[in-house]
Amino acid sequence: MRILIASSELHPYSKTGGLADMVGALGKYLARAGHRVGIVTPYYRHLRSHSPPFPILKWAMDLPVGSRVLSARVRYHRPAPRLTIYFIEQPFQFDRDGLYGDEAGNYPDNAERFAFFSKAAVHLGRYLPWQPEIVHAHDWQTGLVPLLIHHQHRTDGWIRPPATLFTIHNLAYQGIFPASQLACTNLPGDYFHPGGIEFYGQVSFLKAGLVYADYLSTVSPRYAREILEPEFGCGFDGLLRQRQNALVGILNGVDYSEWKTRRNPHLDASYDARHLRGKTINKTALQKEMGLPPDPDIPLFGNISRLADQKGFDILIPALPHLVSEPAQFVALGSGDPRFESALLDLARRHPDRIAVRIGFDTRLSHRIEAGADFFVMPSRFEPSGLNQLYSLRYGAIPVVRATGGLDDSVVDITEDLDRVNGIKFHDYSAPALLKALHKALALHPKPRLLEFYRVNGMEADFSWRKTAADYQQIYDRLAGQKRA
Repeated sequence: MRILIASSELHPYSKTGGLADMVGALGKYLARAGHRVGIVTPYYRHLRSHSPPFPILKWAMDLPVGSRVLSARVRYHRPAPRLTIYFIEQPFQFDRDGLYGDEAGNYPDNAERFAFFSKAAVHLGRYLPWQPEIVHAHDWQTGLVPLLIHHQHRTDGWIRPPATLFTIHNLAYQGIFPASQLACTNLPGDYFHPGGIEFYGQVSFLKAGLVYADYLSTVSPRYAREILEPEFGCGFDGLLRQRQNALVGILNGVDYSEWKTRRNPHLDASYDARHLRGKTINKTALQKEMGLPPDPDIPLFGNISRLADQKGFDILIPALPHLVSEPAQFVALGSGDPRFESALLDLARRHPDRIAVRIGFDTRLSHRIEAGADFFVMPSRFEPSGLNQLYSLRYGAIPVVRATGGLDDSVVDITEDLDRVNGIKFHDYSAPALLKALHKALALHPKPRLLEFYRVNGMEADFSWRKTAADYQQIYDRLAGQKRA
Protein backbone atom coordinates (compact mmCIF):
# COMPACT_ATOMS: atom_id res chain seq x y z
CA MET A 1 0.00 0.00 0.00
CA ARG A 2 1.08 3.60 -0.66
CA ILE A 3 0.71 5.93 2.36
CA LEU A 4 1.52 9.62 2.79
CA ILE A 5 1.68 10.88 6.39
CA ALA A 6 1.45 14.60 7.20
CA SER A 7 2.78 15.85 10.54
CA SER A 8 4.04 19.17 11.91
CA GLU A 9 6.80 17.37 13.82
CA LEU A 10 8.76 14.19 13.34
CA HIS A 11 11.32 12.38 15.48
CA PRO A 12 14.31 12.65 15.17
CA TYR A 13 14.08 15.83 13.08
CA SER A 14 11.71 18.00 15.14
CA LYS A 15 9.86 17.45 18.39
CA THR A 16 7.81 19.10 21.12
CA GLY A 17 6.03 15.97 22.38
CA GLY A 18 4.67 12.51 21.72
CA LEU A 19 3.32 13.38 18.25
CA ALA A 20 6.87 13.36 16.85
CA ASP A 21 7.66 9.97 18.41
CA MET A 22 4.42 8.42 17.21
CA VAL A 23 4.72 9.56 13.59
CA GLY A 24 8.40 8.64 13.35
CA ALA A 25 7.81 5.13 14.66
CA LEU A 26 4.64 4.55 12.63
CA GLY A 27 6.35 5.48 9.37
CA LYS A 28 9.35 3.29 10.13
CA TYR A 29 7.31 0.21 11.00
CA LEU A 30 4.90 0.61 8.07
CA ALA A 31 7.89 0.72 5.73
CA ARG A 32 9.37 -2.37 7.40
CA ALA A 33 6.05 -4.13 6.78
CA GLY A 34 6.52 -3.56 3.04
CA HIS A 35 4.44 -0.42 2.41
CA ARG A 36 5.58 2.58 0.39
CA VAL A 37 5.60 5.43 2.93
CA GLY A 38 6.18 9.16 2.62
CA ILE A 39 6.14 11.58 5.54
CA VAL A 40 5.76 15.30 4.86
CA THR A 41 6.86 17.77 7.54
CA PRO A 42 8.13 21.38 7.67
CA TYR A 43 11.79 22.22 7.18
CA TYR A 44 12.45 24.13 10.40
CA ARG A 45 15.45 26.38 11.06
CA HIS A 46 17.44 23.91 13.14
CA LEU A 47 17.39 21.40 10.27
CA ARG A 48 19.66 23.67 8.22
CA SER A 49 22.60 22.44 10.29
CA HIS A 50 22.04 18.82 9.24
CA SER A 51 25.15 17.36 7.67
CA PRO A 52 25.14 16.44 4.88
CA PRO A 53 22.28 18.74 3.85
CA PHE A 54 19.14 17.08 2.59
CA PRO A 55 18.98 17.11 -1.22
CA ILE A 56 16.34 19.12 -3.09
CA LEU A 57 13.74 17.64 -5.40
CA LYS A 58 13.39 19.20 -8.84
CA TRP A 59 9.96 20.39 -7.83
CA ALA A 60 8.89 23.93 -6.97
CA MET A 61 5.59 24.70 -5.28
CA ASP A 62 3.74 27.98 -5.74
CA LEU A 63 0.72 27.95 -3.45
CA PRO A 64 -1.79 30.69 -2.58
CA VAL A 65 -2.14 31.86 1.00
CA GLY A 66 -4.84 34.47 1.02
CA SER A 67 -3.95 37.19 -1.47
CA ARG A 68 -0.30 36.10 -1.76
CA VAL A 69 1.43 33.25 -3.54
CA LEU A 70 4.28 31.63 -1.62
CA SER A 71 6.95 29.45 -3.19
CA ALA A 72 8.50 26.45 -1.50
CA ARG A 73 11.13 23.85 -2.21
CA VAL A 74 10.94 20.19 -1.24
CA ARG A 75 13.93 18.54 0.37
CA TYR A 76 13.96 14.81 0.91
CA HIS A 77 15.68 12.10 2.88
CA ARG A 78 15.47 8.31 2.59
CA PRO A 79 16.41 6.95 6.03
CA ALA A 80 15.25 3.40 5.26
CA PRO A 81 14.03 1.28 2.34
CA ARG A 82 10.52 2.31 1.19
CA LEU A 83 10.52 5.37 3.49
CA THR A 84 10.98 8.94 2.24
CA ILE A 85 10.80 12.11 4.32
CA TYR A 86 9.65 15.22 2.43
CA PHE A 87 10.64 18.53 4.06
CA ILE A 88 8.68 21.62 2.99
CA GLU A 89 11.16 24.49 2.85
CA GLN A 90 9.52 27.90 3.05
CA PRO A 91 11.79 30.29 4.96
CA PHE A 92 9.18 32.94 5.73
CA GLN A 93 6.95 30.34 7.39
CA PHE A 94 9.36 27.90 9.01
CA ASP A 95 12.79 29.50 9.40
CA ARG A 96 12.18 30.39 13.05
CA ASP A 97 13.54 29.47 16.45
CA GLY A 98 10.47 27.50 17.55
CA LEU A 99 8.04 25.14 15.88
CA TYR A 100 4.85 26.85 17.04
CA GLY A 101 6.04 29.83 19.06
CA ASP A 102 8.72 31.37 21.21
CA GLU A 103 9.04 32.83 24.70
CA ALA A 104 6.42 35.44 23.81
CA GLY A 105 3.83 32.76 23.05
CA ASN A 106 2.39 31.17 19.94
CA TYR A 107 3.30 32.79 16.64
CA PRO A 108 0.46 35.12 15.62
CA ASP A 109 0.52 33.82 12.04
CA ASN A 110 0.19 30.11 12.88
CA ALA A 111 -3.06 29.90 10.92
CA GLU A 112 -1.26 31.02 7.77
CA ARG A 113 1.79 28.85 8.48
CA PHE A 114 -0.13 25.61 8.85
CA ALA A 115 -2.67 26.43 6.14
CA PHE A 116 0.34 26.67 3.84
CA PHE A 117 1.83 23.44 5.17
CA SER A 118 -1.49 21.61 4.72
CA LYS A 119 -1.71 22.86 1.14
CA ALA A 120 1.84 21.64 0.49
CA ALA A 121 1.00 18.19 1.90
CA VAL A 122 -2.11 17.96 -0.29
CA HIS A 123 -0.08 19.09 -3.30
CA LEU A 124 2.30 16.19 -2.71
CA GLY A 125 -0.62 13.82 -2.23
CA ARG A 126 -2.00 14.84 -5.59
CA TYR A 127 1.15 14.99 -7.70
CA LEU A 128 3.72 12.56 -6.28
CA PRO A 129 4.60 10.06 -9.00
CA TRP A 130 3.86 7.13 -6.69
CA GLN A 131 0.30 8.37 -5.99
CA PRO A 132 -0.56 7.58 -2.36
CA GLU A 133 -3.73 5.64 -1.70
CA ILE A 134 -4.01 6.95 1.87
CA VAL A 135 -3.21 10.36 3.35
CA HIS A 136 -2.88 10.19 7.14
CA ALA A 137 -2.96 13.61 8.86
CA HIS A 138 -2.20 14.36 12.51
CA ASP A 139 -3.58 16.99 14.89
CA TRP A 140 -4.83 20.50 14.21
CA GLN A 141 -1.73 21.60 12.27
CA THR A 142 -2.82 19.29 9.42
CA GLY A 143 -6.56 19.41 10.07
CA LEU A 144 -7.14 21.25 6.79
CA VAL A 145 -5.65 18.36 4.78
CA PRO A 146 -8.83 16.22 4.58
CA LEU A 147 -10.92 19.30 3.78
CA LEU A 148 -8.57 20.47 1.02
CA ILE A 149 -8.62 17.00 -0.54
CA HIS A 150 -12.42 16.95 -0.31
CA HIS A 151 -12.61 20.41 -1.89
CA GLN A 152 -10.24 19.62 -4.75
CA HIS A 153 -12.16 16.42 -5.48
CA ARG A 154 -15.44 18.33 -5.52
CA THR A 155 -14.38 21.40 -7.50
CA ASP A 156 -10.96 20.96 -9.10
CA GLY A 157 -11.08 17.74 -11.08
CA TRP A 158 -9.24 15.41 -8.68
CA ILE A 159 -11.00 12.31 -9.92
CA ARG A 160 -9.69 9.61 -7.56
CA PRO A 161 -8.25 11.29 -4.46
CA PRO A 162 -6.69 9.22 -1.68
CA ALA A 163 -8.73 8.21 1.34
CA THR A 164 -8.04 10.26 4.47
CA LEU A 165 -7.43 9.31 8.08
CA PHE A 166 -7.16 12.01 10.74
CA THR A 167 -5.58 11.19 14.10
CA ILE A 168 -6.41 13.19 17.22
CA HIS A 169 -3.45 13.27 19.59
CA ASN A 170 -4.97 15.75 22.03
CA LEU A 171 -8.43 17.21 21.51
CA ALA A 172 -7.62 20.16 23.77
CA TYR A 173 -5.39 21.67 21.06
CA GLN A 174 -7.87 22.80 18.44
CA GLY A 175 -6.19 25.25 16.08
CA ILE A 176 -8.78 27.98 16.70
CA PHE A 177 -8.36 31.31 14.92
CA PRO A 178 -10.50 34.38 14.16
CA ALA A 179 -13.02 33.98 11.35
CA SER A 180 -10.94 36.38 9.26
CA GLN A 181 -8.26 33.66 8.99
CA LEU A 182 -10.53 31.68 6.68
CA ALA A 183 -9.03 33.89 3.98
CA CYS A 184 -5.60 32.27 4.31
CA THR A 185 -7.11 28.88 3.43
CA ASN A 186 -8.48 30.20 0.09
CA LEU A 187 -11.55 28.06 0.72
CA PRO A 188 -15.02 29.42 -0.04
CA GLY A 189 -17.24 30.63 2.76
CA ASP A 190 -19.51 27.64 2.09
CA TYR A 191 -17.43 25.70 4.62
CA PHE A 192 -17.83 28.27 7.38
CA HIS A 193 -20.92 27.02 9.18
CA PRO A 194 -21.62 24.84 12.26
CA GLY A 195 -21.55 21.67 10.15
CA GLY A 196 -18.21 22.72 8.65
CA ILE A 197 -15.17 24.42 10.16
CA GLU A 198 -16.95 27.17 12.11
CA PHE A 199 -16.62 26.79 15.89
CA TYR A 200 -18.43 29.40 17.99
CA GLY A 201 -17.81 32.12 15.43
CA GLN A 202 -14.19 31.18 14.81
CA VAL A 203 -12.27 28.85 12.49
CA SER A 204 -11.04 25.52 13.89
CA PHE A 205 -8.45 23.63 11.88
CA LEU A 206 -8.98 20.62 14.13
CA LYS A 207 -12.69 20.61 13.32
CA ALA A 208 -11.87 20.53 9.60
CA GLY A 209 -10.18 17.17 10.16
CA LEU A 210 -12.97 15.87 12.39
CA VAL A 211 -15.67 16.72 9.84
CA TYR A 212 -14.05 15.97 6.49
CA ALA A 213 -11.71 13.00 7.06
CA ASP A 214 -13.01 9.64 5.88
CA TYR A 215 -12.02 8.06 9.18
CA LEU A 216 -10.86 9.25 12.59
CA SER A 217 -8.53 7.72 15.13
CA THR A 218 -7.13 8.68 18.47
CA VAL A 219 -4.26 7.34 20.47
CA SER A 220 -5.90 4.97 22.95
CA PRO A 221 -9.17 3.02 23.16
CA ARG A 222 -10.14 4.64 26.49
CA TYR A 223 -9.57 8.17 25.12
CA ALA A 224 -11.74 7.34 22.08
CA ARG A 225 -14.58 6.68 24.55
CA GLU A 226 -13.79 9.63 26.82
CA ILE A 227 -13.98 12.26 24.06
CA LEU A 228 -17.58 11.28 23.34
CA GLU A 229 -18.53 12.86 26.68
CA PRO A 230 -18.58 16.56 27.61
CA GLU A 231 -15.85 16.27 30.28
CA PHE A 232 -13.17 15.36 27.73
CA GLY A 233 -14.88 16.31 24.47
CA CYS A 234 -13.67 19.94 24.59
CA GLY A 235 -16.81 21.13 22.82
CA PHE A 236 -16.60 18.49 20.08
CA ASP A 237 -18.29 15.60 21.90
CA GLY A 238 -21.56 16.07 19.95
CA LEU A 239 -19.75 15.98 16.61
CA LEU A 240 -17.70 12.97 17.68
CA ARG A 241 -20.82 11.08 18.80
CA GLN A 242 -22.20 11.68 15.31
CA ARG A 243 -19.01 10.21 13.85
CA GLN A 244 -18.33 7.47 16.39
CA ASN A 245 -18.87 4.73 13.80
CA ALA A 246 -15.85 6.18 11.99
CA LEU A 247 -13.73 6.60 15.13
CA VAL A 248 -11.28 4.10 16.62
CA GLY A 249 -8.76 4.28 19.44
CA ILE A 250 -5.33 2.69 18.93
CA LEU A 251 -2.83 2.80 21.77
CA ASN A 252 0.53 4.26 20.79
CA GLY A 253 3.44 1.88 20.74
CA VAL A 254 7.05 2.02 21.88
CA ASP A 255 10.09 1.93 19.63
CA TYR A 256 12.05 -0.69 21.54
CA SER A 257 15.09 -0.18 19.34
CA GLU A 258 15.47 3.18 21.12
CA TRP A 259 13.79 2.62 24.49
CA LYS A 260 15.79 -0.35 25.69
CA THR A 261 17.58 -1.43 28.86
CA ARG A 262 20.36 -3.41 27.20
CA ARG A 263 23.17 -1.82 25.19
CA ASN A 264 21.71 1.62 25.83
CA PRO A 265 24.47 4.26 25.63
CA HIS A 266 22.61 6.52 28.06
CA LEU A 267 22.72 4.00 30.94
CA ASP A 268 25.50 3.00 33.32
CA ALA A 269 24.49 -0.68 33.32
CA SER A 270 22.43 -3.04 31.19
CA TYR A 271 19.65 -5.10 32.69
CA ASP A 272 16.46 -6.94 31.74
CA ALA A 273 13.49 -8.67 33.33
CA ARG A 274 15.60 -11.69 34.35
CA HIS A 275 18.73 -9.80 35.37
CA LEU A 276 17.71 -6.79 37.48
CA ARG A 277 20.99 -6.02 39.24
CA GLY A 278 21.80 -3.36 36.66
CA LYS A 279 18.74 -1.38 37.69
CA THR A 280 20.20 -0.84 41.14
CA ILE A 281 23.45 0.41 39.56
CA ASN A 282 21.46 2.88 37.44
CA LYS A 283 19.52 4.03 40.50
CA THR A 284 22.67 4.88 42.42
CA ALA A 285 24.13 6.67 39.38
CA LEU A 286 20.95 8.73 39.00
CA GLN A 287 20.93 9.71 42.67
CA LYS A 288 24.53 10.92 42.39
CA GLU A 289 23.86 12.81 39.15
CA MET A 290 20.83 14.60 40.62
CA GLY A 291 22.62 15.47 43.86
CA LEU A 292 20.62 13.12 46.08
CA PRO A 293 22.23 10.92 48.76
CA PRO A 294 22.95 7.53 47.10
CA ASP A 295 20.86 4.88 48.83
CA PRO A 296 19.73 1.73 46.98
CA ASP A 297 17.14 1.00 49.69
CA ILE A 298 15.18 4.26 49.63
CA PRO A 299 12.15 4.34 47.25
CA LEU A 300 12.93 6.62 44.32
CA PHE A 301 10.03 8.20 42.40
CA GLY A 302 10.48 9.80 38.97
CA ASN A 303 8.57 12.13 36.68
CA ILE A 304 9.35 13.37 33.16
CA SER A 305 6.72 15.70 31.78
CA ARG A 306 5.55 18.88 30.20
CA LEU A 307 4.69 21.01 33.23
CA ALA A 308 1.01 21.72 32.58
CA ASP A 309 -2.37 21.44 34.27
CA GLN A 310 -3.22 18.44 32.09
CA LYS A 311 -0.29 16.50 33.57
CA GLY A 312 -1.57 16.74 37.14
CA PHE A 313 0.94 19.10 38.72
CA ASP A 314 -1.79 20.92 40.62
CA ILE A 315 -2.30 17.71 42.64
CA LEU A 316 1.29 16.42 42.54
CA ILE A 317 2.95 19.50 44.04
CA PRO A 318 0.79 19.53 47.22
CA ALA A 319 1.33 15.76 47.62
CA LEU A 320 5.13 15.85 47.36
CA PRO A 321 5.94 17.26 50.85
CA HIS A 322 3.88 14.45 52.38
CA LEU A 323 5.62 11.84 50.20
CA VAL A 324 9.14 12.93 51.14
CA SER A 325 8.26 13.16 54.83
CA GLU A 326 8.49 9.37 54.50
CA PRO A 327 11.78 7.71 53.52
CA ALA A 328 11.45 8.54 49.80
CA GLN A 329 13.14 10.56 47.04
CA PHE A 330 11.67 12.27 43.97
CA VAL A 331 13.34 13.38 40.74
CA ALA A 332 11.68 15.43 37.99
CA LEU A 333 12.63 16.55 34.50
CA GLY A 334 10.50 18.93 32.46
CA SER A 335 9.53 22.46 31.54
CA GLY A 336 6.38 24.42 30.93
CA ASP A 337 4.12 26.53 33.11
CA PRO A 338 6.33 28.92 35.13
CA ARG A 339 4.08 28.38 38.19
CA PHE A 340 4.92 24.69 38.26
CA GLU A 341 8.60 25.22 37.43
CA SER A 342 8.89 27.64 40.36
CA ALA A 343 6.96 25.37 42.76
CA LEU A 344 9.10 22.34 41.95
CA LEU A 345 12.35 24.27 42.29
CA ASP A 346 11.16 25.65 45.62
CA LEU A 347 10.39 22.12 46.87
CA ALA A 348 13.88 21.01 45.78
CA ARG A 349 15.45 23.90 47.73
CA ARG A 350 13.42 23.01 50.83
CA HIS A 351 14.14 19.26 50.59
CA PRO A 352 17.59 19.01 48.93
CA ASP A 353 18.22 15.45 50.12
CA ARG A 354 14.80 14.22 48.97
CA ILE A 355 13.75 16.18 45.85
CA ALA A 356 15.82 17.00 42.75
CA VAL A 357 14.49 18.92 39.73
CA ARG A 358 15.96 19.62 36.30
CA ILE A 359 14.12 22.20 34.16
CA GLY A 360 14.36 21.56 30.43
CA PHE A 361 14.43 18.60 28.06
CA ASP A 362 17.26 16.08 28.11
CA THR A 363 17.01 12.81 26.18
CA ARG A 364 19.91 11.21 28.04
CA LEU A 365 18.50 12.10 31.46
CA SER A 366 15.05 10.82 30.41
CA HIS A 367 16.47 7.35 29.88
CA ARG A 368 18.42 7.54 33.14
CA ILE A 369 15.36 8.53 35.18
CA GLU A 370 13.34 5.66 33.72
CA ALA A 371 16.17 3.23 34.46
CA GLY A 372 16.94 4.54 37.94
CA ALA A 373 13.46 5.15 39.35
CA ASP A 374 11.61 2.52 41.35
CA PHE A 375 8.26 4.18 40.57
CA PHE A 376 7.14 6.60 37.87
CA VAL A 377 4.39 9.11 38.72
CA MET A 378 1.81 10.22 36.09
CA PRO A 379 -1.18 11.83 37.84
CA SER A 380 -2.69 13.27 34.64
CA ARG A 381 -6.04 15.01 34.59
CA PHE A 382 -6.41 13.39 31.16
CA GLU A 383 -3.92 11.52 28.99
CA PRO A 384 -4.89 10.63 25.41
CA SER A 385 -2.20 7.96 25.15
CA GLY A 386 0.85 8.62 27.23
CA LEU A 387 4.26 7.25 26.38
CA ASN A 388 6.23 7.57 29.58
CA GLN A 389 4.16 4.93 31.35
CA LEU A 390 5.04 2.56 28.48
CA TYR A 391 8.73 3.44 28.73
CA SER A 392 8.49 2.97 32.52
CA LEU A 393 7.02 -0.50 32.17
CA ARG A 394 9.89 -1.59 29.94
CA TYR A 395 12.47 0.00 32.30
CA GLY A 396 11.01 -1.55 35.46
CA ALA A 397 9.87 1.78 36.93
CA ILE A 398 6.44 0.83 38.28
CA PRO A 399 3.85 3.39 37.07
CA VAL A 400 1.64 5.21 39.58
CA VAL A 401 -1.07 6.68 37.36
CA ARG A 402 -4.55 8.13 37.30
CA ALA A 403 -6.98 5.78 35.52
CA THR A 404 -7.60 7.87 32.42
CA GLY A 405 -7.00 7.51 28.68
CA GLY A 406 -3.98 5.47 27.62
CA LEU A 407 -2.82 5.19 31.24
CA ASP A 408 -5.89 3.11 32.04
CA ASP A 409 -5.39 1.01 28.88
CA SER A 410 -1.77 0.10 29.61
CA VAL A 411 -1.36 -0.09 33.40
CA VAL A 412 -2.89 -3.00 35.33
CA ASP A 413 -3.70 -2.51 39.01
CA ILE A 414 -3.75 -5.38 41.51
CA THR A 415 -7.51 -4.90 41.94
CA GLU A 416 -7.98 -5.68 38.22
CA ASP A 417 -5.76 -8.70 37.57
CA LEU A 418 -3.55 -10.41 40.14
CA ASP A 419 -1.56 -12.23 37.46
CA ARG A 420 -0.89 -9.28 35.15
CA VAL A 421 -0.49 -6.48 37.71
CA ASN A 422 2.23 -4.00 36.68
CA GLY A 423 1.32 -0.69 38.33
CA ILE A 424 -0.80 1.32 40.73
CA LYS A 425 -3.91 3.30 39.74
CA PHE A 426 -6.07 5.91 41.42
CA HIS A 427 -9.33 7.40 40.16
CA ASP A 428 -10.33 10.66 41.90
CA TYR A 429 -8.47 13.68 40.60
CA SER A 430 -7.22 15.01 43.94
CA ALA A 431 -4.02 15.29 45.94
CA PRO A 432 -5.35 12.95 48.69
CA ALA A 433 -6.18 10.25 46.12
CA LEU A 434 -2.72 10.58 44.56
CA LEU A 435 -1.05 10.48 47.98
CA LYS A 436 -2.95 7.30 48.85
CA ALA A 437 -1.59 5.70 45.65
CA LEU A 438 1.94 6.86 46.50
CA HIS A 439 1.61 5.28 49.93
CA LYS A 440 0.64 2.02 48.23
CA ALA A 441 3.94 2.27 46.35
CA LEU A 442 5.80 2.88 49.62
CA ALA A 443 4.13 -0.21 51.09
CA LEU A 444 5.10 -2.28 48.05
CA HIS A 445 8.77 -1.26 48.00
CA PRO A 446 9.98 -3.28 51.05
CA LYS A 447 8.44 -6.49 49.64
CA PRO A 448 11.16 -7.57 47.19
CA ARG A 449 9.41 -10.60 45.69
CA LEU A 450 6.17 -8.72 45.05
CA LEU A 451 8.07 -5.66 43.78
CA GLU A 452 9.94 -7.86 41.32
CA PHE A 453 6.67 -9.49 40.22
CA TYR A 454 5.26 -6.07 39.29
CA ARG A 455 8.49 -5.16 37.52
CA VAL A 456 8.81 -8.34 35.49
CA ASN A 457 5.18 -8.14 34.37
CA GLY A 458 5.76 -4.61 33.13
CA MET A 459 9.09 -5.33 31.47
CA GLU A 460 7.70 -8.34 29.61
CA ALA A 461 4.55 -6.57 28.38
CA ASP A 462 4.53 -5.96 24.62
CA PHE A 463 3.64 -2.45 23.51
CA SER A 464 5.75 -2.61 20.37
CA TRP A 465 5.02 -0.58 17.26
CA ARG A 466 4.81 -3.78 15.25
CA LYS A 467 1.35 -4.45 16.69
CA THR A 468 0.26 -0.80 16.61
CA ALA A 469 1.30 -0.37 12.97
CA ALA A 470 -0.69 -3.50 12.10
CA ASP A 471 -3.78 -1.91 13.68
CA TYR A 472 -3.35 1.16 11.48
CA GLN A 473 -2.80 -1.05 8.48
CA GLN A 474 -6.24 -2.58 9.05
CA ILE A 475 -7.79 0.90 8.86
CA TYR A 476 -5.84 1.71 5.69
CA ASP A 477 -7.00 -1.54 4.10
CA ARG A 478 -10.62 -0.78 4.95
CA LEU A 479 -10.38 2.77 3.58
CA ALA A 480 -8.63 1.67 0.39
CA GLY A 481 -11.28 -0.98 -0.15
CA GLN A 482 -14.06 1.57 0.26
CA LYS A 483 -12.40 3.90 -2.25
CA ARG A 484 -12.00 1.12 -4.80
CA ALA A 485 -15.65 0.14 -4.33
